[in-house]
Amino acid sequence: MTGLATGPRSASSAAESTVPAVRLSGVVRRFGDVTAVDGLDLDVRDGEFFSMLGPSGSGKTTTLRMIAGFELPDAGRVDLHGHDVTHVPPYDRDVNTVFQDYALFPHMSVGENVAYGLLVRKVPKDERRQRVADALRMVRLEAFEARKPSQLSGGQRQRVALARALVNRPAVLLLDEPLGALDLKLRQEMQIELKAIQQEVGITFVYVTHDQEEALTMSDRLAVFNRGRIEQLGTPADIYERPATPFVAGFVGTSNLIKGEVAQTIVGSEGTFTVRPEKIRIADPAEAVGADEIAALGRIAEVVYLGPDTRYIVRLDAGTDLVVTQQNLATSSMEALAAQGRAVRLVWKRQHTLALG
Repeated sequence: MTGLATGPRSASSAAESTVPAVRLSGVVRRFGDVTAVDGLDLDVRDGEFFSMLGPSGSGKTTTLRMIAGFELPDAGRVDLHGHDVTHVPPYDRDVNTVFQDYALFPHMSVGENVAYGLLVRKVPKDERRQRVADALRMVRLEAFEARKPSQLSGGQRQRVALARALVNRPAVLLLDEPLGALDLKLRQEMQIELKAIQQEVGITFVYVTHDQEEALTMSDRLAVFNRGRIEQLGTPADIYERPATPFVAGFVGTSNLIKGEVAQTIVGSEGTFTVRPEKIRIADPAEAVGADEIAALGRIAEVVYLGPDTRYIVRLDAGTDLVVTQQNLATSSMEALAAQGRAVRLVWKRQHTLALG
């Protein structure tokens, strides 16, 4: 792939790669009485796919806009590859942004849309033509160069927006919920494509989403945002398997919280604990329990059949509900639904009971 891929790193560029692609130091952004971003410190490594995950109003989009230069921090500093760009205007930063609404020019062809940024930068015509062809080939739209955006599907328009950003060869590509307008199946397909494109071009991607599946699917690392701060930062496995706070446990995937007297009864100690639904198995009430296992008696209060999986809500004798998810490897919908009201024992490995701070 010519024109876009970064190729092998030189010795000097390898040394530079130890400098974060993005560094935020003590960044604060307020809107009136509301503090949208509250003293944020964050490093995004060069060449990684980094996601900022959180609910609406958690500060992730404001953070992205400060990296892009669309918002200026009230305090703190923004560095791009070791250079302070806190007060540098967006057009002078080596970044490009892809938005949810595509922002394509309807009167231009696909090729003209992709070439527009190069035209503004006065890139020579022959080089411009080659780079547009490379970018369209990267997103598998080389046969659509002459079409107008109105003749494309939502997924194709999103690919054009991505090609238009990539053709400028930014050091950092910022993506603000770019798949939010797509239907579920297309969104899942585009998640895989985006990750593959990022790996091929080697550009740092900073991706904003409220969709936990997107973040877990694509990210090398992710930060979970809440109320303008980062609750936890780590790999998808770290975040999912070892949530650091009750908020992370509840927001990233489905999680069961066990606390108070219930924790004392089931776990054997005070505190707040979590266990993921897929770690729990449903057993007969009389089944023996291993020394390395935790068990709780209860009754299935609700059954939700989801096709490949079934979600069981079990009301424990100890006084709380736990969610259990099981794959339907050999269970029909009728068999799953017939379990409602049955007395059961829930069993899981003690190692899967995580204490939360």
